[in-house]
Amino acid sequence: MLKSTSEILSRKLTSLSKFQLTCYSIAAQPITQERLQKFRTSETVCSKHSIEHLSQFYKVPANDKKQIFAHGGLTKSFEEQSKSFNETCLMIRQPALDVISLLKTLDYSQPVVRFVLYGRKGSGKTVSLAHILHYAFQEGFLIVHIPWLGNWMRRCRENSNSEDKEGYVDINFDAAAWLLHFKTQNAHLLSKPEAKTSQDHVWSKREITPAGSPLLSIIEHGINRLKYASKAVVVICNEVKELSNQGVFKTLVAVDGFNAFFYPSTRVYTEKKEAVPPHKVTVTEGFINLSKFDWKNGAVVVTVDQIAAGQNDQLSYLPRYLLGKDGFEHLDPFVPISVPDYTTKEFISCMEYYRGRKWVQPYTGQDDELKFISASNPYNLMKLCNSL
Repeated sequence: MLKSTSEILSRKLTSLSKFQLTCYSIAAQPITQERLQKFRTSETVCSKHSIEHLSQFYKVPANDKKQIFAHGGLTKSFEEQSKSFNETCLMIRQPALDVISLLKTLDYSQPVVRFVLYGRKGSGKTVSLAHILHYAFQEGFLIVHIPWLGNWMRRCRENSNSEDKEGYVDINFDAAAWLLHFKTQNAHLLSKPEAKTSQDHVWSKREITPAGSPLLSIIEHGINRLKYASKAVVVICNEVKELSNQGVFKTLVAVDGFNAFFYPSTRVYTEKKEAVPPHKVTVTEGFINLSKFDWKNGAVVVTVDQIAAGQNDQLSYLPRYLLGKDGFEHLDPFVPISVPDYTTKEFISCMEYYRGRKWVQPYTGQDDELKFISASNPYNLMKLCNSL
């Protein structure tokens, strides 16, 4: 009996060893060019991305990332993962390709077209927007980008009563940070001689920026004189609109979490501890103005998200529900772009990428198990594959 038990145990250990060796041999296999081409492409020019590149990852050049996303634009968890991988790679997905394809063919002499990216939580709206931003940067667009509007409406660093408009609230620290973000993203365009203000801008009895001043002077004034940062943001938005109409810039306006502009209340409070509605936050005026269709030589791409307003009771992820009546009417007409969870091909490509970076240890049935647990949701999959 003892001998029989020993034999059984020995056989089990032998089988286990063979299974472990098989797993390690799979992990140790070199990533051949054929395997590499399945989940990665060397094409980094976004305008050349096509359906042939669907589900493949491309690497964002370090210099591009530093200029576009230095002050936001990618989620915190995605940034942490990119840091671990020592590279920033974006998957080429259909929603981003659809928008890029349309941006290539738009008649920019006509009123701006608005695009609304929508989808379930964690489906990849922010990353798709990042791909579109990279395209716009490479094509020479002036970028007006809010990385995540929810931070302004839910977690602003500081707020104070506006000195210009009674009942309005300034979020000057966040406004100054945005001005720096705008300056960094568009450093190569803001130095153009034609980038000048169209009218006088009065800040106080002693401070005025005359018409014809460089647009950079408004940005610098808002950064250096913090009390005027919110007003400077509104001025920049209005001046960009005018310069685009004049043909000085081709502009892309991009806002992640746009529906936060239309939620009934914010977590910005007055001195009396009363919640301020979004339209009473000073900076809102500038971006609402830019998201209208009464100007040309530009395009507007926004996302709507269930967590943008900071509420957990959102019953739908569809634009009509999240924007509400006012927001929907403001953007109408717009082009809706659905951002779904991973397709089977995208899921396999993502897993191949993780295995290629030695981020996950392969085992039999791994893809089937993770696909079931994550429901093919990009964010869920990323969290499941995170380090402990």
